[in-house]
Amino acid sequence: MTTDPIADYLTRIRNAIKAKHRIVEIPSSNVKKEITKVLFEKGFIQNYKFDDEGVQGTIKIALKYNPVTKQSAIVDLQRVSRPGLRKYAGSTEIPRILNGLGISIISTSKGVMTDKEARVLNVGGEVLCYVY
Repeated sequence: MTTDPIADYLTRIRNAIKAKHRIVEIPSSNVKKEITKVLFEKGFIQNYKFDDEGVQGTIKIALKYNPVTKQSAIVDLQRVSRPGLRKYAGSTEIPRILNGLGISIISTSKGVMTDKEARVLNVGGEVLCYVY
C-alpha cells in the first residue's frame, strides 16, 4: 500500500516514459481516472482504458510519442500537493505553468480540471500536479 497514490501514478508514468514503453498499467481510483481524462483531453496521452475487473481495477494508458524524434508528449510531471503538505490555491492564485504552455491539474469542488478551466469557472482547490 502506498501512502500517496497520486505520486505513485505520476511515478509510474514517468518511469514508463524513461523506459520508452508504449503502455503503462496503473491501479485505479476515481481521482486517477479523472487525472487520466484531463491528460487525454489536453493531448498528453494517446489513449486510455479503464478495466473495472476485480476489486480495484486498472487503468491502461497508451503514451504519446513524436513519430520522428521519439520524444514523449510529456516532458515532466511534478507532484505539488502531498499528504504531508497540502497546497491549495484560490481562483486568482492558481499558478501558470511555463507561461501557459503546461497545465496544472486542480481538484476543485466542481471536479478535477486544469488551471485554465478553474480560472474560467472562478473556483480554486487543491493543486495536484504540474504537467508540461
